[in-house]
Amino acid sequence: MAIYFFSDVHLGASDKANEDLKLAKLYTLLDKIRADGRKVFILGDLFDFWFEYKHAIPKEHLKVVFRLAQLIEEGIEIHYISGNHDFWLGEYLSREVKIIIHRDYFETTEDGKRIFMIHGDGLSPSDWKYRILKKILRNRINIWLYQKVPPDWGIPLARYVSGSSRTYTKDRPADFIKDYEKYAAHKIASGYDYVLIGHTHYPSRLEFESGVYLNTGDFIENFSYGKLVEGKLTLEGI
Repeated sequence: MAIYFFSDVHLGASDKANEDLKLAKLYTLLDKIRADGRKVFILGDLFDFWFEYKHAIPKEHLKVVFRLAQLIEEGIEIHYISGNHDFWLGEYLSREVKIIIHRDYFETTEDGKRIFMIHGDGLSPSDWKYRILKKILRNRINIWLYQKVPPDWGIPLARYVSGSSRTYTKDRPADFIKDYEKYAAHKIASGYDYVLIGHTHYPSRLEFESGVYLNTGDFIENFSYGKLVEGKLTLEGI
């Protein structure tokens, strides 16, 4: 049985044609997971925006949420590590859907391999402005205040901010790749066998002397994901 890793689907970020293609590719992956998967790790940004009010959630992505719920009902464990577009994950996904939520990062041991996973936003030393913004956006008081904004106003506003963030970050991966590789190398040197990161939308698999760094890429252009079978980690595509 396999373990799957994917990230950066950014549901809701594109026009209808691209969203339809994205969903078709994602559903193909979910079918693969149903066939031979036992665990799934989503490394952030499944949604281009996600925010939960006490009595309201974004309705556009419920079909995908229901498919994830079906996998869980069939015995497949799903973990979700928050990204920079969906760090406001609330209780609905954990309480009602039974997705296991992790804030910022997660480490585990699977198939005898010690694994470290993180979405990756703010990892580059030069990304200090974003790290300041990240602290503001994830502040509990600010989240509480935003929940007081009516959903019909708050959700469109958050979508606009999310789109601005994507525009800000889309041209950075080529400059940041070495920083992510250095980060992964440091983690591997500290004792991890596998380090998995998303965020850059640049799929890659790099072998070090004592471990492997895998970037899951994205489901916008590359439709790439990671797969662990009997201790071997590979980079795959749809």
